[in-house]
Amino acid sequence: MTRHDPGLTPLAELRANVAQPFERATAMPKSVYTSPDFAALEQQHIFAREWLCAGRADALPNPGDYLTMEISGEPIIILRDREGTLRGLSNVCRHRMSTLLEGRGNTRAIVCPYHAWTYNLDGTLRGAPAMTLNEGFCKDQIALPKVRVENWLGWIMVTLNPDAPAPSEALSDVENLVGYLGMEHYVEAFREEFHWNTNWKVLAENFMESYHLPVCHEGTIGGTVDLLKMTCPEGFPSFNYHYIVKNDSLPLTLAHPSNTTLTGDERRITWLVSVYPALLITLTPGYFWYLCLTPDGPGKVNVLFGGGLAPDWAADPQAPAHFAALKALLDDVNIEDKGCVERVYRGLCADMSSPGALSHLERPNFEFATYIASKMP
Repeated sequence: MTRHDPGLTPLAELRANVAQPFERATAMPKSVYTSPDFAALEQQHIFAREWLCAGRADALPNPGDYLTMEISGEPIIILRDREGTLRGLSNVCRHRMSTLLEGRGNTRAIVCPYHAWTYNLDGTLRGAPAMTLNEGFCKDQIALPKVRVENWLGWIMVTLNPDAPAPSEALSDVENLVGYLGMEHYVEAFREEFHWNTNWKVLAENFMESYHLPVCHEGTIGGTVDLLKMTCPEGFPSFNYHYIVKNDSLPLTLAHPSNTTLTGDERRITWLVSVYPALLITLTPGYFWYLCLTPDGPGKVNVLFGGGLAPDWAADPQAPAHFAALKALLDDVNIEDKGCVERVYRGLCADMSSPGALSHLERPNFEFATYIASKMP
């Protein structure tokens, strides 16, 4: 494991790092990636307090559809209730505290696998076997605790924080920026999960800069970009972004030929939007893909990966072929990214490594570091 500055905590190192103006910025100190204590602070002050993404709302189209996730040690159920409303509930039974559901699926009721206590889709207790002799038991007073869930532009957003501003308020500038593309109408074609050997921030930063595309992705999308046509404006408190004007080498990146709404560069701009802390969206006129990150200690990250097509591409008679081509491309891109971010983490753990100066194309990384520092006590 890499050695840290014995005179500074990881947080003190990070604050010293972001106190510099961007023009003199360097990459974040190694300790904020490798320190277990800093990883615990992130869970407490970021992941337990911010809005996190559980994927696309169209992943749960029918009543009883559910998925599960964990937020800072809290098992959570996200489901579509009988009225079609998205709900968030604790995934822990109110009896002997077994977890209830696993993975994804559809259910008419939530049944505990330990003693068969059964809950309705609104979290209220429907039944509990062999409890009639307990004088203190009152079924009507028992329910699974609720968790805040909102559908924001087609994304399932979840938070443990009862006081967090609504995503529509905190992220209104995202809609101002890319609302013309109608992100809420894009059609998800795939959703899967994987586990990589790197710190979650390394993967987030890899997404936030396209400086690496011509080299890391030489075999896939590297040829669709020009470093001189990447723009990295100043971001916002809740997200950063950059955009690229793509060439014609990958038609799916562009607006569908039948699209008459988008004009000029709107037809070929790719947006890369990083919603803090851990929702990373690539949005083009033709397709989208995303990553939702969950840390697993300092050196591992759980990744939710999904994507699909813009409505006009999805309605094209060749849509199945378009979906297949997109998925094959993104699988190859992920293989390239996995190699890059795992190599970075191995380098972070080396004694002789040290953070270097940032390019002007890495402004989002500096803003991300500033965000992390701002959330710590």
